[in-house]
Amino acid sequence: MKVRLADPAGAESASATMNKEAPLSIAERDFILNALREDVRLDGRQADQFRPLNVSFGEEYGHVKVQLGKTSLIVRISSEVTKPHDDRPFDGIFTIALELTAMGSPAWENGRQGDLETYVSNVLDRVIRHSNALDTESLCVLKGVSCWNVRADVHITDYDGNLIDAACIGVMAGLQHFRRPDAVVKDGQVIVYGVDERVPVALNITHKPLSITFHTYDEGKRVIVDATRKEEQASEADVVMGLNNAGDVCYLSKFSGSPVSAMVFVNKSSVALEKVKEINGIIDKALQADLAKRAKGSLIEESRAANDR
Repeated sequence: MKVRLADPAGAESASATMNKEAPLSIAERDFILNALREDVRLDGRQADQFRPLNVSFGEEYGHVKVQLGKTSLIVRISSEVTKPHDDRPFDGIFTIALELTAMGSPAWENGRQGDLETYVSNVLDRVIRHSNALDTESLCVLKGVSCWNVRADVHITDYDGNLIDAACIGVMAGLQHFRRPDAVVKDGQVIVYGVDERVPVALNITHKPLSITFHTYDEGKRVIVDATRKEEQASEADVVMGLNNAGDVCYLSKFSGSPVSAMVFVNKSSVALEKVKEINGIIDKALQADLAKRAKGSLIEESRAANDR
């Protein structure tokens, strides 16, 4: 896996340049900073503490809702059979599509792609797709002729900071929850079976990377995770680390803002790993609960069918 590091010289804080909302007043900014100097956050959390996280699934496979504090979003995973790219005849196709609309924040304009949307989409692409979290070779149906095209659509319903981590959680949970229709090749023809004809097939997930976003304050002396919208606006810079449960780093970005000491990456890597394991544990519990719910529902349907007979 590749580690990518970006830090455009002279750029302003990512939160400030990409957020078109009304800026914080000087008094608000000073209040947040002074509180952090006293190791106090406005919502009472510790510096390395995430807000309450809830992951739930809809009736359809791959339909996920993520609630991280007041930030909420919905992810839908879909698939269709299509022609593979000419330069990768053995690979399927995987894309992540994120669109920021006025539903998530009044500062976002429908149909207009802003810097924040581009930035978040790029990070999701690097953390998940470029790290080969989804084995695209397993999506090949017939070499050079047909493959599965898997798409993750991310819809933001409410934005209160830390969009990257919340979206990453949603996409990874959705990929693990999704089931595609079964397909076989007979006499050179691809036959796709409906979910009522054959048991749908789970995607081949090679590892489970997540992003952990840190924000810095007071010339890098104060560092917090899972910043709220106001904390983002008051920050000097942001640092994003992407890694999996094994501690393999697949993405590292100091995108913009004030300089950050390299020791921040070193000191916070253990915190990031701890959070990744914790969040993946929450996702696993939600998946197990949904699996049990579906199994119970199947037993009830079988009992009703038996009674009808």
